[in-house]
Amino acid sequence: MTLIDWIGSLAALITTASFIPQAWQTFRTRDVSGISLGMYSLFTVGVALWLVYGILLMAWPIIIANTITTTLALMILVMKLRYR
Repeated sequence: MTLIDWIGSLAALITTASFIPQAWQTFRTRDVSGISLGMYSLFTVGVALWLVYGILLMAWPIIIANTITTTLALMILVMKLRYR
């Protein structure tokens, strides 16, 4: 792996890991009252587009991180729609 790959992998790991505690709390409590539907919808579309971008580039750090984040974001978005 090159230095660029290491930096990308570390960035992907940190940003994905930072999202997990909030997602876990939301799944555990089912409290979505503080989540903006508009913001979360845009966030989810944005992360999904990063995933497509990573796939087109075959950039595994981007693909792995955004697969995880897109999945979690979609789950929270579904909860927001279901429990509002």
